[in-house]
Amino acid sequence: MDYRSNVTYITFGGHVEVHKYRYLYFVVMFTVYILIISSNLTIVCIIMIHKNLHEPMYIFIAALLINSVLLSTAIYPKLLIDFLSEKQIISYPACLFQWFLYYWLGSSDFFLLSVMAYDRYVSICNPLQYPTIMQEKKVNIFLISAWILPACQTSGAMLLSAKKEICTFNLKGILCNSTVQTLHCVRSRIQNIYGLIVLVTTVVLPVLFILFTYGRILVVSYRCRGVRGRAAQTCLPHLLVLINFSCLTAYDVLLPRLELDSPEIVRLIMTLQVLIYHPLFNPIIYGLKMRRIYDHLKKLFCRMV
Repeated sequence: MDYRSNVTYITFGGHVEVHKYRYLYFVVMFTVYILIISSNLTIVCIIMIHKNLHEPMYIFIAALLINSVLLSTAIYPKLLIDFLSEKQIISYPACLFQWFLYYWLGSSDFFLLSVMAYDRYVSICNPLQYPTIMQEKKVNIFLISAWILPACQTSGAMLLSAKKEICTFNLKGILCNSTVQTLHCVRSRIQNIYGLIVLVTTVVLPVLFILFTYGRILVVSYRCRGVRGRAAQTCLPHLLVLINFSCLTAYDVLLPRLELDSPEIVRLIMTLQVLIYHPLFNPIIYGLKMRRIYDHLKKLFCRMV
């Protein structure tokens, strides 16, 4: 059946008793969305306003938090509309676009975390060369690359999916993520190979690079007592964010491939964790663990009180 001439909409089948708890779902998720926007943008504004935070490390943190806002905005408005709608549906082109935004911005997070790890490596292991290596031009190149490279790779996967014929029009989920592949009549080998390449280049290699750089930092910190406190203060937040995001990504990537027949409530809870934890986790970690940001936040709240 050709969806373009017969069926144009995909039904989200992952909602649990949405007609019964629609207003509760809406209020909770709307509150979470407002918290995500306000908490992330607050720290971004603090970094932009205060000149002592105009350093590569804090610029990368601001980029990561902006990424969280963009990712949430790609998901939450549609999700909130679905909670109040009689039918939870989306057109297939719109579904592919949401899928593209979801994985483009998610992949950008790994690239940004890699750049942040490199920045910490240079700062701690080669402090004298740090101003020369991390110049403004190079920082801008890193930021642009962290968004453009994942966009190019993810767009290729989206175009391959767009050419595939779909035979199923019910999606076992509440958003268009990797489960979109289950809609296709036949899974092509080319698409699987390309997806594996994208997974390796956007997730596996960045994670290995991050672990390698922090391993080197750990060795230097062990040898030089003077940098231990500095390394722990600046590297621990990045590692916590990496661990949290890697665990959520692993679940999202493995879910459609394992094809586990898990209960709907379990799928819903796990998906909501992906949508809630990471965007809220980042500003909390960086706001509390990064000393300079924490000091500015404390001053801001004191003025408000």
